[in-house]
Amino acid sequence: MSTAPLVLDLTKQEPVPPAGVDAALALMANGKLHRYGETGGKPSEVSALEAEFAQEIGRRYCVAMNSCGSTMFVALKAAGVQPGDTVMSNCFTLAPVPGAIAHVGARPLLVDVTDDYTIDLDDLERKAATGQARTLLLSHMRGHICDMHALAAICTRHGVQLIEDCAHTMGASWDGQPTGTWGRAGCFSLQSYKHANSGEGGLLVTDDENIAAQAVLFSGSYMLWASHLARPADAVFERWKYTTPNFSLRMSNLAAAVVRPQLGAALADRCRRWNERYAWLAAALEGTPHLRLPLRPAAEQYVASSIQFSLTGLSHAQTAAVIDACKAGGVHIKWFGADEPVGFTSVWSHWRYFGQAQSLPRAERVLQGLCDMRLPLSLTQADCVAIAGVIRQAVAGVTR
Repeated sequence: MSTAPLVLDLTKQEPVPPAGVDAALALMANGKLHRYGETGGKPSEVSALEAEFAQEIGRRYCVAMNSCGSTMFVALKAAGVQPGDTVMSNCFTLAPVPGAIAHVGARPLLVDVTDDYTIDLDDLERKAATGQARTLLLSHMRGHICDMHALAAICTRHGVQLIEDCAHTMGASWDGQPTGTWGRAGCFSLQSYKHANSGEGGLLVTDDENIAAQAVLFSGSYMLWASHLARPADAVFERWKYTTPNFSLRMSNLAAAVVRPQLGAALADRCRRWNERYAWLAAALEGTPHLRLPLRPAAEQYVASSIQFSLTGLSHAQTAAVIDACKAGGVHIKWFGADEPVGFTSVWSHWRYFGQAQSLPRAERVLQGLCDMRLPLSLTQADCVAIAGVIRQAVAGVTR
């Protein structure tokens, strides 16, 4: 007997807090949407956001830009990556990560993935030992965090500098240390569907004064860096101001005003509620035949704004049939094993601008069955049980 499909919007966002709405309306009323002014006055919304986020995460400097992809590009460039260099990165990530490597003119060297969706540290060790790459752009893809002590030791052992893509880990830590603070720079997203929503935006954090000063100049400060609150001393800017291009990657005051009230206690509360929903759905899915949930060690203080699971022991056609059956049941699942890129989802074999084939045998197997679903904060426990029921029924339908 068929049942009616669930009516759930898995892309639903929480409203912008009233303080953010009020601040945005005030900006629209006075027209001061650009972060820089040529005359005095109080610090801009963007400068205040940078200072607040730097303090919240425990870094000296923060630079706000128009996207997380921009912050990754700028972090690589400010860290000294040159055109033609090789940069290592996870093979399991989303297109802005290889895009940032391509933007800086470097070549990617992809590192394999584990069954639990984190970077394969054994493969990283092998590739770092070759000396081909002196930079790792590590993606904490979909909020899955590897053993950061072990990764940092590999980087130190082989002279590899670390840049972190934290698009999915704002508010998350490994063994009590926030992501984004393990390497030379960390890059965070303020895009809708992430942990704080300004529509689009990125935050680069660092303790390195040279990276920070270049990032401010690259982002498009002109000679107005003095209005930044979380910045290095003027002497550091003097060192870079004649040799650093302006790429016009600034964040607007409007984006900053919307997102500032979403940090601090509000972010912590969101993180708690996301993990609550993850636990509800994971418990409801536990024991489903042909379905594997990742193992998550105690040291991984994750923020699960989405859930991933692997369909195992199924053919490509059977997996596609499960995805279709879930969609018919009202549960829209992204599938990393699809032949063609769809929406936000693509994999390394789709990024043909690399110009080189890379062998990633474990990734071929892991991504073939990897499923991904957002967890909006509007979900109730009953919703999670219902979603699990649709997925169970879909799997049973192709395996009975």
